[in-house]
Amino acid sequence: MTTQTQFPATVDVAIIGGGIIGASTALALARAGVSTALFEKGTLACEQSSRNWGWVRTLGRDQPEVPLALRANRLWSEIQAQVDVGYRRNGLVYLQETEADAAGHETWLREARAHGVQAEMLGREAALRLLPRSERPWTGALYSAADGVAEPQIATQGVAALARQAGALIFEGCAVRGVEKTAGRVDTVITERGTLRAQAVVVAAGGWSRLFCGNLGVDFPQLKVRGSVLRTDPFDAGVALAINGKDFTCRKRADGGYTVSQFSASLAELVPDSFRLMGKFLRTWIENNALVRVRFSKRFFEELATPRRFPADRETPYERCRVLDPAPYARGVDQAWERLLHAFPVFRQTRIAQSWGGYIDVTPDAMPVIAPVTQAPGLYLASGFSGHGFGIGPAVGETLAALIQGRDTPVDIRPFRLERYA
Repeated sequence: MTTQTQFPATVDVAIIGGGIIGASTALALARAGVSTALFEKGTLACEQSSRNWGWVRTLGRDQPEVPLALRANRLWSEIQAQVDVGYRRNGLVYLQETEADAAGHETWLREARAHGVQAEMLGREAALRLLPRSERPWTGALYSAADGVAEPQIATQGVAALARQAGALIFEGCAVRGVEKTAGRVDTVITERGTLRAQAVVVAAGGWSRLFCGNLGVDFPQLKVRGSVLRTDPFDAGVALAINGKDFTCRKRADGGYTVSQFSASLAELVPDSFRLMGKFLRTWIENNALVRVRFSKRFFEELATPRRFPADRETPYERCRVLDPAPYARGVDQAWERLLHAFPVFRQTRIAQSWGGYIDVTPDAMPVIAPVTQAPGLYLASGFSGHGFGIGPAVGETLAALIQGRDTPVDIRPFRLERYA
């Protein structure tokens, strides 16, 4: 995608961040006839939107996210009919080995059915028919034939292409340095290429959102967790659905290989914000200590050296570091691969082609903020998706567009208010 060259003097809505959330919001607004400009300091989807697992799922989500996931499944299908984003509805399964696993799945399914989720509990034999030969004692599974995957390396670019066709302006390599207010309302956006007026501004900046909000005096409790993923060479393991195997995950890719990871391949690197936000995150860390490893690294000093407040009339941290590009957590990647090989020996016929890391923006309750910022009228926040954002991206964009236009939102967004952290 080329960089937009005609810089506008004014737009209805300015969007900060060119990931799947920002691109989906631009698409929904532009199709509603709202003049929209999206600004990305690097390139589209250069961070977590291109580095995630690619799952488009309803299974296992927190209940408030389920309506978003259901709408997103439909929207992904509509998008795929217009541009290739790699979307396939090939099913997703959460495997189980114990009675406790099954009880947890049954509880989730009972609550999710109230939202219209079409999923089912499978017994051992039915589950095994979906899988390659396995060495693990699976007792059954939670299964959704309606869930699927899309390809993170092309999805955001595809959505952004549709947004441009609808009239949205998209600027890559253009950092937003800050915003200004008139009579207490955000109405001016300052970028490294110039200033423009906007009636509304959306912060969809992923792991950068806390820094941006903090510079405006808005406290958004968000930390970054380093996730790690690998892909195999093209290979047919005889399975196309996405699999959560409890301590590993895998899914078929459009290029013929498989994307593999595990929940415990994530690192929470201690940074100054870890201590500032300890009161809000401590319970989450304790409850998820088996999934996220806490480590001290050079990242502490990198973030310590990053100013928390800075003027918008000179170079900002967003220009000094345009892309967060962490190395993968080698131990986590190796463990995911070993567990996959143990569960499904057929994968011994292929090899790891690549591994990578990315920073996941997380909140204390692992749910996003999708809401207006009451402290800064005219500002909207869509961030903190905690690794769940890619799959629901199109529905979040649709929801934000309705919210900004003053229309009824397609889902209940009250659980996603920023004020819940007060």
